[in-house]
Amino acid sequence: MPESPSPVPHRKVIRQWLTPYSRRSTRKAIVLAGIDLTLFVGAIVATIVAPHLGLKLLAGVAAGFIIGRLFIIGHDACHQSLTDSRRLNRIIGRIVFLPSLTPYSLWDTGHNLVHHGYTNLRSHDFVWRPLSVEEYQSLPPVARWLERVYRSGWAPWLYYLLEVWWRRMFFPNREEMPTRRPVFRSDCLLVSAFATAWIAVLAFAAQSTGQGLLITLLAGFVLPFVVWNGLIGFVVYVHHTHPKIDWYDDKQAWGSSQPFVTTTVHLKFKRVLGFDWGVALHHIMEHTAHHVDMRIPLYHLKAAQKTLEEKLPGSIVVQTFSWRWYRDVARRCKLYDFRQQRWLDFTGQPT
Repeated sequence: MPESPSPVPHRKVIRQWLTPYSRRSTRKAIVLAGIDLTLFVGAIVATIVAPHLGLKLLAGVAAGFIIGRLFIIGHDACHQSLTDSRRLNRIIGRIVFLPSLTPYSLWDTGHNLVHHGYTNLRSHDFVWRPLSVEEYQSLPPVARWLERVYRSGWAPWLYYLLEVWWRRMFFPNREEMPTRRPVFRSDCLLVSAFATAWIAVLAFAAQSTGQGLLITLLAGFVLPFVVWNGLIGFVVYVHHTHPKIDWYDDKQAWGSSQPFVTTTVHLKFKRVLGFDWGVALHHIMEHTAHHVDMRIPLYHLKAAQKTLEEKLPGSIVVQTFSWRWYRDVARRCKLYDFRQQRWLDFTGQPT
């Protein structure tokens, strides 16, 4: 018998349960950032000095994964949960966001204010927001085809690259970001300068070592950036896409649904040869605890999530990852019926 959901108390009560986990350590934050920045530089160097193409590409994939780890540290800094100093959080956040070419202030606005403020509310939360049948059918043919590609299961990288980073993060236009703040432009210029310097270093290294420029840029810049986009696209997709996860178009119904608990998934990974993906991903998959209380730093999320699941049995969606499950989610979660609150396929049939 499935466990019956326990009543979900007010968010203030739940946050009191998690207060012990909100303590921050500046030393730990600096060490984590230092380790991952060193790993990133090492992986990029490996794409240059590795003797064989296969090793260069493998190093590029590793660099993309490390960019994801750096981004998670920056994500904490953006939530002011990394250190006790707001100024230091902003400095560290901007630095560790550079390899992912993420403008700090624009991410802060889109993620902290929009996503966390209105998680899975159709009118506000835009990341992986499912379309209704009517919205989908009103799209031009190319846009319908692109939506099918995005929801196919193999293209989280393309979705994040085009729909989030290109449209809303990198010099967004007034339609995507009506608010115009000088810091938005400054942060976009900062990541542009970093990207230019990154490419220039790779080009210089290729010329100095007599290697092909295209291969060097592919392994040392393009591949890491695409892998990073695939990682973040996948993570955000599985956090808020699941047959048991609801989306809303009515703000009152959304507010009464305890969305900070009910609209996100705790995705668990099985260990492979002792490898712990939770640690490798800085515990970003312990996502319910993060949505309940953004003050919790990444190194306390595992314990906080365990506390939540013990106190709220049956109320939190906990899912063990498998490729079979992932394919099933991609097959079932195409469009959404916001009135009946159920997932549909592209023909409008409930799945």
